[in-house]
Amino acid sequence: MKTLIIRRIVTGTHGTFGVITHNDVPFAITLEREWLNNERSISCIPEDLYICQRVNSPKFGNTFQVTDVPGRSHILFHKGNIDDDSHGCILVGEQFETLKGSPAILASKRGYQEFMNKLEDDDIFRLIIVDDWKNPIS
Repeated sequence: MKTLIIRRIVTGTHGTFGVITHNDVPFAITLEREWLNNERSISCIPEDLYICQRVNSPKFGNTFQVTDVPGRSHILFHKGNIDDDSHGCILVGEQFETLKGSPAILASKRGYQEFMNKLEDDDIFRLIIVDDWKNPIS
């Protein structure tokens, strides 16, 4: 079973930004809602180890769902550019940028496709989320 790691580097009013790695190699970036104590639909999920399963979402098609998030369900990986596209899910992209004056991720279609290609032979994977923003270097 593959293990992917999301190292979240900053959280704030414009969202939580991170980098996805596999075998210590970064390959895409992420955007989630800011940390608001795991509140449903408005917060990123807590840092932890999760199991993700392939699902067929009515809205997003073939994707992966993060399972067993305390007090939460339907946490999906999908395309999007700004934190408002998330509603508690994990957006995948290729570059950090500003969009309409706000921090965003771009090349989401390409980044999401790279994510799905990485998992093309897998129906399940481990996801480790690490909040590096909690321990900044002074």
